[in-house]
Amino acid sequence: MPPSPIDPPRTPAAPTRTDRVARIFASVIGGPFGDHAQDPPRRRFWTPIRVILLTGLIVFALNWLQKYPCSAGGWVDWQQYTSACYTDIRALWGAERLNEGFIPYRDHPVEYPVLTGWFMGILGQIAFRIGSVAGTDGGPIFFHLNAIVLIICGAAAIAVLHRIREDNRRTDLPGPSPDPALVHARPSRPWDAMMLAAAPVVLVTATVNWDLFAIALAMPFFLYWQRGRPVAAGVFLGLAVAAKFYPLLFLGPLLVLAVRQKRILPALQSTAAAAVVWAVINAPVAYLWRDSWLRFFELNSERPVDWGTGWYVLRGVTGWDALWDSEFVNDLYLVLFAASCLGIAALGFFVQRNKMPMEDVVPRLAQLCFLVVAAFLLFGKVWSQQYVLWLIPLLILARPKWGFFLVWQAAEFGYFLAFYGKMLQVSADDDRGIAEGLFLFAAASRWVTVAILCALVVREILNPRLDAVRSLRLPPMPGAPLPPPRAASDRAPAEAP
Repeated sequence: MPPSPIDPPRTPAAPTRTDRVARIFASVIGGPFGDHAQDPPRRRFWTPIRVILLTGLIVFALNWLQKYPCSAGGWVDWQQYTSACYTDIRALWGAERLNEGFIPYRDHPVEYPVLTGWFMGILGQIAFRIGSVAGTDGGPIFFHLNAIVLIICGAAAIAVLHRIREDNRRTDLPGPSPDPALVHARPSRPWDAMMLAAAPVVLVTATVNWDLFAIALAMPFFLYWQRGRPVAAGVFLGLAVAAKFYPLLFLGPLLVLAVRQKRILPALQSTAAAAVVWAVINAPVAYLWRDSWLRFFELNSERPVDWGTGWYVLRGVTGWDALWDSEFVNDLYLVLFAASCLGIAALGFFVQRNKMPMEDVVPRLAQLCFLVVAAFLLFGKVWSQQYVLWLIPLLILARPKWGFFLVWQAAEFGYFLAFYGKMLQVSADDDRGIAEGLFLFAAASRWVTVAILCALVVREILNPRLDAVRSLRLPPMPGAPLPPPRAASDRAPAEAP
């Protein structure tokens, strides 16, 4: 769909009018949007994007402070667990031999996709050279450089998410030039980006790893696809896959909806652009240092069941010995994930097919993408604590409702604390940490809340009128049935005394 020549002005939806939880929290800052308030409000400086970005920067800054005790390295008495300040960025400064001036892939195999390897390599070289000139350890410099750039990436992701929801165009309308009034029939929802800016778990996971870098590259894919620019969308998708592999999962929903809507060409253009960009980034490294490049793929196939996954919980609860076998779990995961993808594809292709093309009932791309990535985590054998960052923006695009979002965030926050309690329990020799049962409960809570979110998204796909992004009118409630007419021979009721 080409971009609309004219974007009709739309009044942004007030969160306190559309979300019950937002209405409750608004009482702290003056109450919900009133019936007699000017709509839209007059704002000279504190526009929605500035308020949202300020909130996000505060949250990112608090995360930076939360990780600061571990930035110096040389962790003593399991400080990285007792303070819950562990970060892969600081740990891999030595593990990837960046502290020796090594260049990723050329001098040392790296367990990350190429663009993330370049990211850490460039900042690693800067930190190493500054440390060499200043005669100091480059490790803290490396962490703080990464924190600054990741905060910028996080702010960029928030800004793009805000733009997606402010625009909130339909992409399912038939024809090369659909009516702009229909394209922009959905309400403008710029405040949805606040869910990413203020997500509680971002406080503790933003700088655990380089995931914000990939997220900042993945968000423009949805923006440009929404605007009818498939090649630009594909370029950003290719960049995102070159940084982390999970955005590759977006291609399945993209192609399913393209087949459903009989608009294959734009989806193929995006896919081709993503493949070219990914190949251009990966080909030099794969050609020059093949073994180092393959390390990422080998590690993902060899890794055993990781802490906190559904398989770990199942093994801990049932004692099923077969779950210690990595190959068995790999096969079982592939079967379950493939079955999930087939079910999601069927949902995206068949649901609401009997409706008129102009009706806003086609499953949205973000809804299917969230379901696929969530299934990947629910049935995967690795579910690191920072992977929650993958789901947050996808869930906001799929289901921007605060209620169960906060329940899920509480479960993720609880798992974050339980994870470090478990690491302390298995690492220290003085009976510190938490019991296995408590860790299993925290991991199971995370698994269950994500599964419930999937069920809620599926429910809204099946009943689009529940989807806040569309704001379709609910059908009128049926009234009480009228009493049957009284026959002429019936006696009239007696008068009341």
